Amino acid sequence: MTTPAGPGARFESGATVVRRDIHLGKVWSAQPHRAISDTGTLLEIGYWPGISALAPTTWTQALRTGDDTTRKDGLANLAAGTWELEPWAWRHTVLRSRFDTTGQWFSLHHFQTPAGEPLRLYVNFERPAVRTRIGIDTLDLLVDLVVEPDLSAATWKDEDEYAHGRRLGFITDRDHRAVERARERALGLLQDRAGPFAEPWPTWSPDPAWPLPELPDGADSAAR
Repeated sequence: MTTPAGPGARFESGATVVRRDIHLGKVWSAQPHRAISDTGTLLEIGYWPGISALAPTTWTQALRTGDDTTRKDGLANLAAGTWELEPWAWRHTVLRSRFDTTGQWFSLHHFQTPAGEPLRLYVNFERPAVRTRIGIDTLDLLVDLVVEPDLSAATWKDEDEYAHGRRLGFITDRDHRAVERARERALGLLQDRAGPFAEPWPTWSPDPAWPLPELPDGADSAAR
């Protein structure tokens, strides 16, 4: 299982694909996945319990303690570029993600239990994914649309964090305008049952032959 030689190349099924959040030229998070499929424009990747990633210490502390204040305080660190990273192992859910690498300002993430029970579908609003030698770089812009597995209902999540990100200047006016358009597009696709919402997503499980993917050396250093 190998990684493409250069940016823009397709990832073969089973290859390691690193999804990173980049801000101010620094890595905010880095998670190794396995490629499920890649058409060159649509990239699907899988993530499951036990995979070790790098995440901001404020986020991991909030998960360990249940104190969401710590996570929110991390937004100020993000805006200032003063965060620190530490290893964190993914828990509880299997995640299948789809990225349109043609400039879309959102990606889709299907959560399920390890036993295959669908839990929810996230529409994650973020800066357009850019292919790299090791995977894709983007930046989570905090707000999400949470969709029922059967596509029957949807609710907005973390709009308070999004508003705080706007106040901090982390989410720029340009970002905001693009997110507003992306929100309308995502809702329209859902209402019309079009694109990724043409039908409910099927369950997925990793190939038993796949070992846990690992971050390659240098994954915590953003290309400048």
